[in-house]
Amino acid sequence: MELRRIFDEDAARYDRARPGYPAELFSRIPRGSRVLEIGCGTGQATRGLLSVGCRVTAVELGPSLAAMARLRVPSAEIVTADFEMWPLPAEPYDVVFAATSFHWLDPEVRVAKARAALRPGGLLATVATHHVEGGTSAFFAELQECYERFDPATPPGLRLRPGSSIPHDPEPLPGFDPPAFERWEWEVTYTTASYLDLLSTYSGTRALPARAALLDCVGSLIETRYGGQITKRYLTELRTATRSAVR
Repeated sequence: MELRRIFDEDAARYDRARPGYPAELFSRIPRGSRVLEIGCGTGQATRGLLSVGCRVTAVELGPSLAAMARLRVPSAEIVTADFEMWPLPAEPYDVVFAATSFHWLDPEVRVAKARAALRPGGLLATVATHHVEGGTSAFFAELQECYERFDPATPPGLRLRPGSSIPHDPEPLPGFDPPAFERWEWEVTYTTASYLDLLSTYSGTRALPARAALLDCVGSLIETRYGGQITKRYLTELRTATRSAVR
């Protein structure tokens, strides 16, 4: 199974464990826009779009995630489909929006199809989330031992980087004006159970043969060394680019 389909295995866990996004991000989306959202999950970002008066059509690959999104954001139109294969409607959108999902799309298709979905002057808005240095820093340094033991793809000695060292997304955007970037750093505090829940929504963790052993190692570390609670720092980056009138 390709990794992007694994998210659909446990929609209820995904819904309760995945964090949302900084509220300021949604103030950058023009109020009242007609929005095509790609990969809405269970509606974490959809709620933010609706809060600024947007009319949202969301295309979600996973049928279980899409079903949960229909419950969570009933005022949005949720379509269960593969975006790359989904036929675009005749009326173009004001905004194409993708929160931590654009990188999962076929790189040969995603930019051109997003452009085709937009009116001239419309906005492509993509959101990337990075785990960066901060929060309970000592925990994340110690956590490396768990990953090196149970995830063979983990580089030895890996450490979190400060947000200031994370480069902007360099992807070319043919047919768009040069992109603008805006960033926010923020933190979430997790109990042992809620952090293990979060890890269990990551596709790489779910696909790991030694997943149970990894989660046991992580849980034991939080309980015995950090009193059952840790804080994680996120960096959220919004990239916006305007569709050019001509290629």
